[in-house]
Amino acid sequence: MPSGQTATDIAALPVLVTGTAGFIGYHVAQRLLQAGVAVTGIDSLTDYYDTALKRARLAQLAAMPGFTQHEVDLADRSAIAGIFDTLRPQTVIHLAAQAGVRHSITHPFDYAEANLMGFMSVLEGARQAGTRHLVYASTSSVYGLNARMPLSEHDGTGHPVSLYAATKRANELMAHSYAHLYRLPVTGLRFFTVYGPWGRPDMAYYLFTRKILAGEPIDVFNGGDMYRDFTYVDDIVESILRIAAIASAPSPDFDPANPDPALSSAPFRVYNIGNSAPVRLDDMISTLEDLLGRKAIRNARPVQPGDVLATHADTADLERATGFVPKTGLREGLARFVSWYRDFHGV
Repeated sequence: MPSGQTATDIAALPVLVTGTAGFIGYHVAQRLLQAGVAVTGIDSLTDYYDTALKRARLAQLAAMPGFTQHEVDLADRSAIAGIFDTLRPQTVIHLAAQAGVRHSITHPFDYAEANLMGFMSVLEGARQAGTRHLVYASTSSVYGLNARMPLSEHDGTGHPVSLYAATKRANELMAHSYAHLYRLPVTGLRFFTVYGPWGRPDMAYYLFTRKILAGEPIDVFNGGDMYRDFTYVDDIVESILRIAAIASAPSPDFDPANPDPALSSAPFRVYNIGNSAPVRLDDMISTLEDLLGRKAIRNARPVQPGDVLATHADTADLERATGFVPKTGLREGLARFVSWYRDFHGV
């Protein structure tokens, strides 16, 4: 964070974090609790992946002073309204969502319910509670067909290639409307391929680790010739907390005659959070093989619907706003993940 700033400087307390049983939400809540900040969490514990992992994360948080958890669906408008009305959160970090590009192709209504209706409940709750800053998770997937690298917040995002990406882009548009109509400060964070301990089992690095250790084949798409801007979870959390401490304000540089997608006359901003160092998928697999001491059995597959060939984050705006940019190297981050994986799964 900027000089002298800590997690306790986040706008004002209390703090509400959604998705606390999820990967990033768990890590954010943990960091806040470690800093002595009380956290109220919301999560519905969907079965998109093993709920035992989600409950294990919550058990870690429940053992820390200052944590309160609500097991409720964000689409339950009355329940969410009641939580906001009681807590009156001044900072909201909204990380709950239905994730997964490929899952969105086969289960589209899951995304409409969780990512659109759920976010609507959060926006309205924040408006009614007078929240000082709403920070919410977006994704690098919103860039879709945009192939100009590195990907910048100042570029257009009108061509998503998955329903997941479309719902997250819709979240950005919904947030802007609330910022404009109600002067609710909102900030969207476009995450680039987050990985690390306590991660999601459907993510490639986690799935590959499990299969390599089990001697099972892994699906390698496009011959491994795909690039991802892998971003370690601790760097994601640091970025989130620094941004949360800086409520968005109207930009004096916004020109309605030539509107910049990243700026607004409303208290609205979006930021990329990525490592700015794309890694070839094949190189990520080789690094995992080295760390695990085993070779992968590779099953060649074509590019899947909804996938893009490369992501690369331009993080200049994030650095200007916070003085921080993610820097954890992939080998270092994967080594920490493998260590956690072996311990958690008893391998």
